[in-house]
Amino acid sequence: MQAPEATFWIGSDHPFDLGEVYLNLRADLDLTEPPRRAVLHLTADSRYRLWVNGAFVARGPERSWPAAMALETLDVTAHLRAGHNQLALQVYSPGYSHFAYVHRAATGALAWLEIDGKTVLKTNPSWRVRRDASWSAQVPRVSIYGTGAEQRDLACAMDWQTAGISNWAQARIVQTATGPIWGSLRPRATPALTEEVRRLTSPWQTRLGPTPPDTTDAHLDLRAAFAASAPGPVPETLAQGQTAIWVFDLGISRTCVAGAELAALGGERLTISYAEKLRDGDLLLSDPANYCRMRPTDRTLLRPGAQTAEGFTPRGGRYLVFRLDAVAEIAPAPRFHARLPSYPLTERPLTPTGDATLDAVAQMCRRTLLSCLQDGFVDSIWRESSQWLGDVVAEAFALQGISDDARPLRFAIDMAAQGAAPDGILPSVLPGDVPAYVVTDYNFAWIELLAMYRAHPGATDADTLIQQHWRTLTKLLTRFRADLGPDGLIRSQPGRRLFLDWSAQDRGEPNLTYNLRYLHGLRVGASLNPAAPQAATWTTEAAALAEAIRQTHRTADGWRESPANIPASQLALSLLILTRTVTGPEAETLAGQIIARSLDLSDTSPPGTLMLASPFMHHYVFQALDLMGRQGAIRQIIAARWGRWALAGEATTWENWTVDFPDGSACHGFSAHPLGWLQT
Repeated sequence: MQAPEATFWIGSDHPFDLGEVYLNLRADLDLTEPPRRAVLHLTADSRYRLWVNGAFVARGPERSWPAAMALETLDVTAHLRAGHNQLALQVYSPGYSHFAYVHRAATGALAWLEIDGKTVLKTNPSWRVRRDASWSAQVPRVSIYGTGAEQRDLACAMDWQTAGISNWAQARIVQTATGPIWGSLRPRATPALTEEVRRLTSPWQTRLGPTPPDTTDAHLDLRAAFAASAPGPVPETLAQGQTAIWVFDLGISRTCVAGAELAALGGERLTISYAEKLRDGDLLLSDPANYCRMRPTDRTLLRPGAQTAEGFTPRGGRYLVFRLDAVAEIAPAPRFHARLPSYPLTERPLTPTGDATLDAVAQMCRRTLLSCLQDGFVDSIWRESSQWLGDVVAEAFALQGISDDARPLRFAIDMAAQGAAPDGILPSVLPGDVPAYVVTDYNFAWIELLAMYRAHPGATDADTLIQQHWRTLTKLLTRFRADLGPDGLIRSQPGRRLFLDWSAQDRGEPNLTYNLRYLHGLRVGASLNPAAPQAATWTTEAAALAEAIRQTHRTADGWRESPANIPASQLALSLLILTRTVTGPEAETLAGQIIARSLDLSDTSPPGTLMLASPFMHHYVFQALDLMGRQGAIRQIIAARWGRWALAGEATTWENWTVDFPDGSACHGFSAHPLGWLQT
C-alpha cells in the first residue's frame, strides 16, 4: 500500500524522545461543508489512540513487524463537520522490544485523510507535537512479556485534544513513508476491533483499611494495601489516611482498559490493577518475583475536581481492582468502567452434541477462544496478549468450529514468514524480538498452518499463499538438515528450545517427540505441492528419518523418549500414530494406552506411568485418535478432562491441567481446541 507523495512518518521535535514516551500530535482542518465520505489512513509505532473533535474514535494499530506496518483505514465521516476540525493522535512507544512489539529506536506516526476521494491532510511538519507531561517515563516493566506500568499525574494533564496548538512545536520528520525504520505499509489483515464501554456497578468485593507507606512500585503498594485492609463496605466519605478498594468481576477473563470517574481534592492516588484468578477464595495478586515478573498495575495521581482516570495500554484480567488513598476527608463518588475490545466475528451457533457435559465444554471453549481472539490469536489475555506461533494450530482449529473466518489464520502465517531469521528459522512470537523464546518445533507448526489454510472453507487463495511462502518453507526445512547427526536424527539448535510445553516430558536428545514433530513437518510440507522437486526430497528425507527413529527409539521393551531409557510420552505415542511410523495392531495397542492415560484423571505422572500430555498437546492426541477412527474416545476424554472444568463452573479453559503455579493462565486459547473437535 502506498502513501501519497510527501506523506512522512512524524514524531517528537526532540530526536531522543524514545523510551516510555507519550506524544500528543495535532492537526487542525477547516472544511466548507460536511464530507460525504472521509477516510483516515493511519499507523503508528507502537500504539495510538485517536480523537476527532474531542470524540474518541479508535485505538491501534494491528500488531506489525517494523518492516511491514499495518495501515488502519478508518471511516471518520460522522466525526467531521463544516468549519474547524481537530484531529488528535496520542502515540506511545516503550523504547524496547517485548512479546508483542519490536522496537527500532524510533517513535512515529503516519497518516493521510481523504475526503470525497481527495487527499486533504498528510502527516508532515505542519502537524504539531508535544510530549504529554502527565505520563511518567520512570516506570517498572509490567512483566517480561510487556511494556511499562503506567504512572500518571493528572495535575500535569491538559485538554490537548481541543486546545489551541499555536505554541506547540513542529512535528519532526522521522523518515519518508517507507524507509530504513519502517520498511513498507500493508493493509490491516484482521477487522478492526469493536470496543464496548461497560459500567461497573456491583463490586465482587470491597475493602477498607489504613494507607500503607508509599513506594515507587504501585503493584507492591497494592499488595501491601490489600493485606492491610479487610473486606467490608466502603463509606461514602473517606477519612484522611484511609484506603478503599473495589474489586469487580467481569465474569470471564478479558483484555480491557479499566477506568474511573471521580472527584478529588488533589494528591489522592488511584491505583488500577488486573487479576485473573482466585486462590482459596481470595484474589490472587501476582508476585513480581515469580517467573513472569507480573505487575499489571497502573497508578494515577489525581488533581482537584472531577476527572477521569484511565489507562492507555490494554491489560488483561477477570478481576479489576481499584484502590483509592484519601489524603483528607473526601466523598469521591467514584463511577467505574471498563473498555472491552472484541473481534467482530461472523459466528455459527453451536451445534448441540446431545450430551450436557460436552455442550458445557463447547460453551467454555467458545468463551475462551473469543477472549483470545483479538488482532489475531493470542495465547492468553494477559502477558501483553502475545501471539505464539505454535498456539495458532489449536486456536485456528477451534475457530473453524464456529466460523469460516480464515483471516486470523492467514495473518499468523504471514506474520511468521515476515519475521523469519536469516537462517530460515521462524519467530515463536508474532511479532516479537525474544531470542530466548525461539521454539524450534513451532517451525513445524507453521507448516501445519499452511495445510490448515489449504483445507479451510473460508480460504479462497490457498494455492497462491503456498506459492508465496514456498521459499520460506524450503529455507526452514533446509536449515534442519544441518541438525542431523550420524544416526540420522536431529538435535536442538544452540540457544533454542526443542519444544515448549508445560508437561514434565523428557527433553533428552536425540529426542523422540522432537524428531517426530520434524517428521510430521516434512510429510505435511511435501503434501502441500507434491509435484515440486522439493516435495520429492522431503519425502525421501522423511522415510530416512522414520527409519532412524525406529532404529534408535524402539526397543524390546517399547518406545523410548531418549537415550536416558525413559519410556515414550503420551505425546510421542500419538505422534508415532499420526506420522504412521507405527501402523496396524501396534498402532491399535498404542491408541489404547493413550486413551487409558487420558481417562485416568490423575494430572501427575509418577515414575512408571505414561507421561500425560498437556491440554495443548492433546490436540495432537486427538489427531492421532481421529486417524485411528476413535472419535468416541475423543469425546470421552473431552467429557472427562475438560468436563471437570465446565462442571466446576470455570468460565474458560486453563493453560494446564492445574493452574496452581502463580503465572498459569486461567484463560488460554490453545486449550480451547475441543470446540473444533465437538463441532466437526
